[in-house]
Amino acid sequence: MGGQLNRPGGAGRGRHRPMGEINVTPFVDVMLVLLIVFMVTAPLLTVGVPVDLPKTKAGQISADAAPLVVSLQADGQLYLQETPIDPETLIPRLSAISEANPDIRIFVRGDRTIAYGEVVQVMGRIQNAGFSRVALVAELPQEG
Repeated sequence: MGGQLNRPGGAGRGRHRPMGEINVTPFVDVMLVLLIVFMVTAPLLTVGVPVDLPKTKAGQISADAAPLVVSLQADGQLYLQETPIDPETLIPRLSAISEANPDIRIFVRGDRTIAYGEVVQVMGRIQNAGFSRVALVAELPQEG
């Protein structure tokens, strides 16, 4: 009993001491919800043109800026990003979008069933127009 009387402020009944700990549970809950949202939306942010890409074991390219994507579907339809485009207007449209910047990255996606020569022909036309950073896109093979 004597120990309680020696406290500052008397016996201490009816007074609350401030809590010296931070409650991180709400912070963790918010972070988990954000993680789930980003995991669900990340696959939806890829280019929406359905192309059956070939598989390869080559490493991924780390990109510093968002590249332009040229897609060639199995039926021969050419796309710039998600917009269908005629082969004759591809180079002028690329030049207009890139604002005459030949260092912009351009990814060429070709369906696995399309002839290799057609994909290389599109790549060659892009490189002949002065774009030096042109790359093919392929999928990594499934493990197992």
